[in-house]
Amino acid sequence: MNRKKAVQLLTLVLAIVWIAGCSGTGEGSNNGGAGNNAAASGAEGKSGVAGESNNGEESGKPSELIYAVAKDTNDMNPHLYPGSMPAQGMVYESLVENTADGLKPLLAESWDISEDGKTYTFHLRQGVTFHDGEPFNAEAVKLNLEAVQANAEKHAWIKLSTQLEQVTALDEYTVELKLKETYYPTLLELSMTRPYVFLSPKDFKDGGTKDGVNGYHGTGPYKLVEQVTDQFARFEANDAYWGGAPQVKQITAKVLPAGETTYLALQKGEVNFVFTDDRGTDSIDIDAMQRLVDSGDYQIVRSEPMNTKLLVANSSNTASPVSDKAVRQAIWQLIDRETISKTIFSGTETPAETLFSRNVPYADIELTPRAYDPAAAQALLEEAGWTSGGSDGIRAKDGKPLAIKVYYDVNSSSQKTQAEMLQSEALAAGMKLELVGEESPSIANRRSTGDYELLFNQTWGLAYDPQSTVTAFAAASSYRYTTSGIPQAEELYRMIEEVMISTDEATRKQLYKDILTIVHDEALFIPLTNGAVTVVAPANLAGIAFKQTQFELPFERMSFK
Repeated sequence: MNRKKAVQLLTLVLAIVWIAGCSGTGEGSNNGGAGNNAAASGAEGKSGVAGESNNGEESGKPSELIYAVAKDTNDMNPHLYPGSMPAQGMVYESLVENTADGLKPLLAESWDISEDGKTYTFHLRQGVTFHDGEPFNAEAVKLNLEAVQANAEKHAWIKLSTQLEQVTALDEYTVELKLKETYYPTLLELSMTRPYVFLSPKDFKDGGTKDGVNGYHGTGPYKLVEQVTDQFARFEANDAYWGGAPQVKQITAKVLPAGETTYLALQKGEVNFVFTDDRGTDSIDIDAMQRLVDSGDYQIVRSEPMNTKLLVANSSNTASPVSDKAVRQAIWQLIDRETISKTIFSGTETPAETLFSRNVPYADIELTPRAYDPAAAQALLEEAGWTSGGSDGIRAKDGKPLAIKVYYDVNSSSQKTQAEMLQSEALAAGMKLELVGEESPSIANRRSTGDYELLFNQTWGLAYDPQSTVTAFAAASSYRYTTSGIPQAEELYRMIEEVMISTDEATRKQLYKDILTIVHDEALFIPLTNGAVTVVAPANLAGIAFKQTQFELPFERMSFK
């Protein structure tokens, strides 16, 4: 499985957000879980690499995966955002599941939608229990959804939080959701990793979840059994899982510094699995991956393109040059995406020319292309009044220098390298970029408070888009500062409201086209590359697959050969 060698690191384990988007607000704390003072050594020495015996399995096959994470799994409360989404995806489940073949039953076996699109009736799977033995039923669904809605302001990025009006348990296994208006992405948003997933009501604190929880008991294929802050979190197979007991009996998320430390841990068998997840932190570079594969002990598995990595510009920051559309457009044309793809990612991430790739629903539209063209970028700046002439070579307009701060995840060397490449190109064009590396929660906080000029981020990804990222354009906790400075802001927000409640497909297509054209023309979201999920796993691990989200892996489908 030959790969071109890379000169820099590939973005892998633990981000965004998305984005942050959309993940990780930095709030909350790690509630600890069981065994918070346990020794970290328990997470080591059970690698299961290439046929090693593990965990005393009579078959001689290993039964544990230990994956490296650059950051702690954090608070596992699924109704908040600091926690690791891959970890939460193992423990908690939703009513429906988004698959390559469309929406499928999960905790709901079937559902009915009223003719006006405002009432959803779910018929729940019977015989399901939470990890603490509590029954999963309509009352548990009602309590969980009401707990999420009690903190609706925190979930403003997900439009369902503003539409869900009433939840009623019709009988033990039937629950009804009433919406204020027709909202076409309802099922899609109910299928997300969070917040509309289910926690045992016994774990609620003071009748809710917004102020923390007392435990982390979901209905999923794995149970959280031990968590030591900044060291590891351990999950055991739920042998009573309604979908059948997983064959991989134990999964451990071990906190390790990215790069050489993780690579050496893989070589030694202290960890045996790495993958790209929600926080976008680099784990090991392409060369290191290939050396592991060449050893015969590991394999690489990569998903189809899932998301778009991008720079987000704060149009509402009038003190910054990025409030000028010409500056944003010039930055777009100063980015050499082909070189980024080839040298940083060895082609594993492809150049992105628009906010969404064409395989995203409603995104296959014609938009004005902006190729890498430094000369055109300089012409744009000159025409907009950003003239050169200072002794330092930096352009200025009305006495204001063309100087911009760019925030990147300090744990992502690929972001840093891209920022340095852009910094060099920008300087040659008379633009000064100051690069600032911060932890991802800090960057997410900047995005939600408007305290930024340019920052790295990514779209929510294939299963969530375009509706989730588009909704976030208007959300105060997400991209409101990005979009509110443009002349068409109010028109944009009106169209976002309309597209989410439209029942006519043709109308919806036109509205999405208009929305995406506005943000493209204004160069608010400057695309870099289209990313995928990359897994480095033991060579004898079968069943590696991907969900319709960049944030989870179906560990329950995996097994050792």
